[in-house]
Amino acid sequence: MATAAAALISESETLTVMGGGLVGSLLALYLARHGHSVEMFERRPDIRQAGPVEARSINLALSDRGWRALEGVGIADSVRDVAIAMHGRMMHDAQGQLTYQAYGQAGQSIYSVSRAGLNRRMLDLVEQSSRIRVAFNQHCQRVHLREQTVEVLDTESGQVRTVPFQRLFGVDGAYSAVRGALQRTDRFNYSQHYLNYGYKELTIAAAPGGQWALEKHALHIWPRGQYMMIALPNLDGSFNCTLFFPFEGPVSFEALQTPAQVRAFFEEVFPDAVPLMPELETEFFENPTSSLVTVRCYPWTYQDAVLLLGDAAHAIVPFYGQGMNAGFEDCTVLHELLTRHGHDWTAIFQEFQRVRKPNADAMADLAVYNFEEMRDRVADPRFLLQKKIESKISAQYPDKWLPLYSQVTFSHLPYAEAWANGQQQDQIMQRLMPHIHSEADYQLPKVQRLVAEEMARRA
Repeated sequence: MATAAAALISESETLTVMGGGLVGSLLALYLARHGHSVEMFERRPDIRQAGPVEARSINLALSDRGWRALEGVGIADSVRDVAIAMHGRMMHDAQGQLTYQAYGQAGQSIYSVSRAGLNRRMLDLVEQSSRIRVAFNQHCQRVHLREQTVEVLDTESGQVRTVPFQRLFGVDGAYSAVRGALQRTDRFNYSQHYLNYGYKELTIAAAPGGQWALEKHALHIWPRGQYMMIALPNLDGSFNCTLFFPFEGPVSFEALQTPAQVRAFFEEVFPDAVPLMPELETEFFENPTSSLVTVRCYPWTYQDAVLLLGDAAHAIVPFYGQGMNAGFEDCTVLHELLTRHGHDWTAIFQEFQRVRKPNADAMADLAVYNFEEMRDRVADPRFLLQKKIESKISAQYPDKWLPLYSQVTFSHLPYAEAWANGQQQDQIMQRLMPHIHSEADYQLPKVQRLVAEEMARRA
């Protein structure tokens, strides 16, 4: 009888989700699917009521881990309707010449989605659930862990109220107020690391008739050594561009102070893009310059009452396109633990952080690694040759070699395992590439023998 009573109490408790962005909305949907009542607080206004300018944000790359999470709540098909497949990278050199590099095997793509558009669809699904209540314009001021209460400011009325919680899920982003409360507890480890780079959003306009002025099914990259620009396609024919650029220095945001300087710089380093950017100078000075931060912390729990997920636990820089996908995978993992452990919150919380923490750390390292690759190496002929050789190895030894990018983007292999495999593969390529000077060299008996020896050691 005691066990049945405990289960009844557990089922009747209301779970509190702090943060109604992408990961918070998905989390609320999963918790509701497990029979829980959920109250979700979001700091910002309802994005569905915002105008097009207010709702603009950087496009996101949705890959296999994210699709799996969306399928779990039945939203994947509706998202596919507004997603654009990107089959590979299109590199633009300083003369406007193009080089294409496929992301994976035939049929493997990442997808460009609007953050605002995806958030709207997920909020619609949230509001359709009878188990979820959502409140907007609710700014978390402070979390009182011992009392299990949250002080919430209603930014429209100016009133502060105290909200009790039984289980609190902190999904409130890289500058999480919930994590801030955990940081004041004993033996809580926390670090944040900023790159010396910021980013600014710009736009490549649609061609006449709403067509795409660049290849629609590609992520475009203008790599320039110490900085770069990327562009992801939108449904209306435009592209969301992001300039990743040093904050200070002779070539930096600090150095570009006038419209004339901006135009001269872009015409010199991004000559093929400038004719497609009619609002360049206006957007450069009106759009904010944002920072790039990596957050690491531990533990992600406080007793069996509080759990951090998404950027609140592991914010990363965006260069592998895995920030959203990693947060969505948090929800998938938590869903699996809820299925396995029922209402044993201690077991759920402890296993969640034990499993996810090493993978979050690996993904943080991978994101910085990919920034250096995209910025510096994708324009290097030797690097492009190496990628072609890796594809040949993968085709010849499919059970022993999967490119690192494919492990991260097109599989559900834990990030930590993918990163370890990638480092081992990179060491192998460092040993092979001195013997390879063209794609045809791969078939040389000497090279084939070396590859066979390396693969035998991986058995």
